[in-house]
Amino acid sequence: MSLKIAIAQINATVGDLAGNAARVLDFAERARALGADLLLTPELVLCGYPPEDLLLRPDFYAACERELDVLAAKLHGIAVLVGHPQEKDGRRYNAATLIDDGRRVVTYYKHRLPNYEVFDEERYFDSGAAPCVVMLKGVRCGVNICADVWEAGAADLALEAGAELLLVLNASPYHLGKQKRRTDVLRERVSATGLPVIYANLVGGQDELVFDGASFALDSNGEVRCQLPQFEETLALVEMVGGKLIAGTIAPTQSIEAEVYQALVVGVRDYLGKNGFPGAIIGLSGGIDSALTLCIAVDALGADKVRAVMMPSPYTADISLEDSREMVRLLGVRYDEIAIAPAMDIFASMLEKEFAGLPADTTEENLQARIRGMILMALSNKSGSLVLTTGNKSEMAVGYCTLYGDMAGGFAVIKDIAKTLVYRLSRWRNTLAPVIPERIITRPPSAELKPDQTDQDSLPPYEVLDAIIEAYMENDLSPRDIIAKGYAEADVRRVVHLLKISEYKRRQSPVGIRVTQRGFGKDWRYPITNRYRDTY
Repeated sequence: MSLKIAIAQINATVGDLAGNAARVLDFAERARALGADLLLTPELVLCGYPPEDLLLRPDFYAACERELDVLAAKLHGIAVLVGHPQEKDGRRYNAATLIDDGRRVVTYYKHRLPNYEVFDEERYFDSGAAPCVVMLKGVRCGVNICADVWEAGAADLALEAGAELLLVLNASPYHLGKQKRRTDVLRERVSATGLPVIYANLVGGQDELVFDGASFALDSNGEVRCQLPQFEETLALVEMVGGKLIAGTIAPTQSIEAEVYQALVVGVRDYLGKNGFPGAIIGLSGGIDSALTLCIAVDALGADKVRAVMMPSPYTADISLEDSREMVRLLGVRYDEIAIAPAMDIFASMLEKEFAGLPADTTEENLQARIRGMILMALSNKSGSLVLTTGNKSEMAVGYCTLYGDMAGGFAVIKDIAKTLVYRLSRWRNTLAPVIPERIITRPPSAELKPDQTDQDSLPPYEVLDAIIEAYMENDLSPRDIIAKGYAEADVRRVVHLLKISEYKRRQSPVGIRVTQRGFGKDWRYPITNRYRDTY
């Protein structure tokens, strides 16, 4: 006798209870048609993840209960393990309920509540303590939810309760290196318990988070027997025969560049799509950041839903215009040029008395950025399309961005992409089709806010800058530790200083897609008013 389990890699939308339930039902019907005995869904699939402070509302739990009842009444011919929140006896849980023949059979409550990185589950949920083992086609299946398997305890309890197979519902967000870490952790559980594991993960974008799916199954030796693709909503069967998992679909491994690029595409597609924006507007500069952002937007939404606007100033190089025109021709997007010199002249005239006797400085440079920001936001207001900002992580870290200027917009696509990775992603995208002119990639980066300006006028080379940012911001190394790794003390001091004094800007920046283990968002919570200084 065999047990056939269908893994549902579902793209849920937070708060869309009826829509999410309909997706579960659709997957269940497809799984039943394939002969599956059980459909395994992701964590909190009924309400989407993370629901954040919706979980503080009693009415939200009541609505989830009603929707779960409606869903259960429609599920026949296949058992379904559904992730959902539940309030019971004054306590609130991250739950998974087995539904069979239209009725709720048993409910499991998550034991381990993560409270690190982007997770804040201790704010919302109480911990469960009891194991859950269900009999399906003669196989005793234990149930765990996501963080339960990241340390010993919950899986061991399932084994003690008689489990022969572990089913894990997950909403594990993507970051670089995450899939290897998941597999390593699950192998630790397999090694400790001897239980084969089936791991179903959420897929899709939710604000700054992207869930990559990449669901998988490990046999009792820790070998991968099934591996679903990343960033795709899909369904796959895993079969257990005689206590052993049979090999199934194995999706190919992708390069880092392909992986990150897909994460950005999904993040943009779902942010705009789930929030109902009809399209995107991007301010082109002739530089690599806006070029990459434009590519991502087109790949996410289609050329017909993307508009590029070039806003040249007297300092804009001819090659910036030429390269921008060539790129939009290759991509097939709407393109407009709106010169900002008239507005610059008007502002200069308006402020002439106030600025009399004072030298030109970054004030005039920032005015150019803010003029561009106003134009983009005006176009956004008229059309309803969302402005995608083009600032990268390196710039956000050291504050090389202008409030109400190039930071103006609704979604920061490459906010967590270091400049060095921007170059790698751009070159990778050109392997699919050469749409970014080579000169954009090879010329020295410049904001073009004054004559002969380049980024390296006041910053270390990006290879050095990004390494210092990663060491300090992502890995929590002290300045002394970074200097000991061979970086110049002056560079380290300057970068760390700029990073600290720029916090007020980052707090006002649009939400952006997280692809590293620590981005400037949920998992970066440093005070703006802060007199602490690292010792050297």
